Amino acid sequence: MRHGKKFNHLGRKTAHRKAMLANMSCSLIEHKRINTTEAKAKALRRFIEPLITKSKNDSTHNRRVVFSYLRDKYAVTELFKEISVKVADRPGGYLRIIKLGNRQGDNAPMAMIELVDYNELYNPNGKKAKKTTRRGRKKATDATPEVAETKAPETTEE
Repeated sequence: MRHGKKFNHLGRKTAHRKAMLANMSCSLIEHKRINTTEAKAKALRRFIEPLITKSKNDSTHNRRVVFSYLRDKYAVTELFKEISVKVADRPGGYLRIIKLGNRQGDNAPMAMIELVDYNELYNPNGKKAKKTTRRGRKKATDATPEVAETKAPETTEE
């Protein structure tokens, strides 16, 4: 029976699961997106989103807490310097999971997990394109024939 078991154990012992999630988190922080199975992606989201929330407040205590989970100095530095600046105004939901279909060998459902603020295609707030406003003005080529038609023919008096 699985009474009271709130999270997916991913078929691994505790130490293996924690090490795997820490490694996947470091890869996600470094590359901004990774491909994995759907179950691991969902487990990774529950693992790393509280760490990203902690990184918003840059204090020695928060750095040590995050380091105890990730165990990688480069990933902690990247998280606190770059990622926390980009997600500062976001109240949560830092990751996006996109389903990719099934894997060729064992038919496992695959997914891509990525940081939301680092995808320029899906994120309209990242870099806004120049907006051109169109007033009601017509082009010069369209206006020329209308002027010629409405003009009265000139009469010459001799």
